[in-house]
Parts: sequence; structure tokens; C-alpha cells
Amino acid sequence: MPSLPRCGVMSSGERLGERSGLARVLRRPLTSYHLVLGSATLLLVLGVVMVFSASSVMSQQVHGSPYYIVLRQLMWIGIGIPLTWAVSRMKVSTIRRLALFGLLASVFLLVLTFVPGIGVAVGGNQNWVSFGGPIRLQPSEFAKLALVLWAAHVFALKGRLLGQWRHLLVPVVPVSIGIVALVIGQRDLGTAAVIMGIVLALLWIVGVPSWLFGLGMTSVAVVGAYFVATAGHRMERLRSVTDPLADITGSTAQAAHSIFAFANGGLLGTGLGGSVQKWGGLPEAHTDFIFAIIGEELGLPGSLVVLVLFLALGYGGVRIAMRTKDTFVRVAAGGIVAWLLVQTLINMGSVVALLPVIGIPLPLVSYGGSALLPTLFAVGVLLAFAREEPGARDALIARKRSRRERRAARRALRDDQEATV
Repeated sequence: MPSLPRCGVMSSGERLGERSGLARVLRRPLTSYHLVLGSATLLLVLGVVMVFSASSVMSQQVHGSPYYIVLRQLMWIGIGIPLTWAVSRMKVSTIRRLALFGLLASVFLLVLTFVPGIGVAVGGNQNWVSFGGPIRLQPSEFAKLALVLWAAHVFALKGRLLGQWRHLLVPVVPVSIGIVALVIGQRDLGTAAVIMGIVLALLWIVGVPSWLFGLGMTSVAVVGAYFVATAGHRMERLRSVTDPLADITGSTAQAAHSIFAFANGGLLGTGLGGSVQKWGGLPEAHTDFIFAIIGEELGLPGSLVVLVLFLALGYGGVRIAMRTKDTFVRVAAGGIVAWLLVQTLINMGSVVALLPVIGIPLPLVSYGGSALLPTLFAVGVLLAFAREEPGARDALIARKRSRRERRAARRALRDDQEATV
């Protein structure tokens, strides 16, 4: 008697076929390119939608139009996308030549934040530079990428000298300490924490000895604990972790209302535009706490989509770093991934009250041009690196040739049809 087919049960051959199919996809020369481009694009689109939803009420109340903030975000995206496209077509050697200039420019702008009349304080932090009118920049955001590219350039120049631990530290660590000192001088401990995380990641990527890496982590923890313990408002923020509901109208307001947002959203969310917290309960709903609005309106599925997209972006960057023989590309790609994922984890940790609220945006999703532009520049750098992977350039050329041939064939067919008529 013939056996009946097993419904819903995959044979070992089918599973092997699926795995081999996935392996073939991952072996394609443009996989890294598509992972970075696709995940960054989807995060950017989701960000625009959620910025509009999270900011519409406040925008109407403050600016008289529900579209004011989202239009400004679209303006920054309009500036950033051509920049990303241009960077993605740069040669690696060109990006390396720009690294030192970017670092010097970032340090110069950081110093300008302390100049009266130019530096602007926002939320108690002296970390903005005003160029007149509505145009303001936060130099520390640009310093993150500049430091990654410059450090990668220095490590690539050192070559075999990296076998000596002193060359792993000088001059990258002293320069990084100087940048962190400037950022702490602005009273922006959150951004300083991200930069210190980037430096530790860079040292780990280039192979710093474990004892030295442990010493670095201990030093960062001690410095962080000191600045938290010596500032009353930072100690208050620790309450958002130990007891987020302790003062829902004061020091733990953001953590408390963020928890309320997730609770209100439940498993499936209230639906796009259905947030209650954006009506004034949750401060900074469209910037640092936009992930809470995503959880409230889109529920668990929407939150998981954001996590998966960041993981895909990170995997694409790590894949680029693993497949190259160029030290600069490996360190720069790894550093960019570390920056984006460390900042993402800190932001999400603050939103779900697992970490103190330190006021940093969610990359590519939160509102703000100063954070968005360097992030898009970083995406462009990853795309430029992906184009240099083995076989990637030939694949791009072949794709363009195929596209031209299809257009030519359609034109020929159209001409034949017109001639027949």
C-alpha cells in the first residue's frame, strides 16, 4: 500500500535544499550591498512614517501644522540621499584621504560649541552649533563617524606594527580621549558613552590583548560611574531603571510613559496613528523615544521588524568586514557596525527602562538632521565597501548592461509595433 504524503513535514532532502539555497544567496557577490541598502532604506521609510505619527500632535500645537516636523525630516533626507549615493561611488582610497579632514573638522566644530554666540545649549547640554536661522548642527554626531574612519586609516597605516600593543593605543586612544573630554565638557554623557563604546570596539577589532581590553572596559566603567555619582540629575536618572514608576511626573516621567506606551500597545498595537502617549504624556516621542511609539502603535510585530532590520544592517556590515583583505575596510566597516548597534542597544535599553535615560536617538528612525546625515554618510561608506567585494563590481556592471539591453529590446519592440501600425 503506497504511503500517504506527510502534510507539513519537510524531508531531510528538502531541508538540505533550503539550506543550500540560502547558502547560494549568501554567496552572491552583491549580498552585502543589498543587505545594507535594503535594511537602511526600510528603516528610513519606517522612520519617516513614525516621525509623522509621533510628532503630528506636538507639531500642530507648537508650529500650527501637523506636517512641520516630518517635512523637516524629509528635507534632511533629501539632503542625505544624494550624499549617500555620492559616497557609495567613491573609491576606498578617496574615503581614506577624507578621514583626517573629517576628524579635524569635527574637532573644530566641537570646540565651536564652547564659543559664546555660536554654541547653543539644548536640554542642558552645550552641544549644538548655530549658523544662524533654523540651521543648527550637533558636531558630536559627526565626530562618531570621523573617529571611526580616521582610526581605521591609522591602523591600516601601521600594518605589522599592530603586533606591538603600544601601537594599538597611540595615537588613537589619546585623540579619542580628547574628543570624549570635549563631549563631556558639553555635559553630554550619553554621546560620550557611545564614543567610548566605539573606541573599545575598534580596539577589539584590531586585536588588542585581552588584559588591555579588560583594562579599557574597567576604565570606561570607572569614569562613567564617577560622572554619574557626581551629578544629581544623573543619579535621578538611575531611578528610571530601579523604579521607573517612582515619579511619573518628574525624574522618571520618560521611562514611566514609555512603559505605558508598550502596555497600551499590547501584542498587536493600537494601529498606526493610534498612540495615546504622543498627546503629551511621553516627552521626546519623535526623537529619543520613537521606539516606544513604534511599540504602542505597531505592537510586538512592528518592534521585531525594527530589530530584524538593524540585525540585517549589522550582518551586512560584518559580512563586508569578514570578506575583505583591506585593513582599513575591515576596521572601518566593523567600527560603523559597532557604532550603529551600540547606539541602537542603548536607545532601546533606555526606552524599555533597562538602562538609564541618556538621550540618544535611534539611528535612521528618530527625527533630527544632525544624527541622520552622518548615519546616511556611514551607510554610503558601507555601500562603497560592498562594491569592492570580490565579484561585486563585475556583478554591478553586468546588471547595468542587462538593464540597458532590456531597455533597448523594449524600444525595438515598440518601434516594430509602431511600424506595423
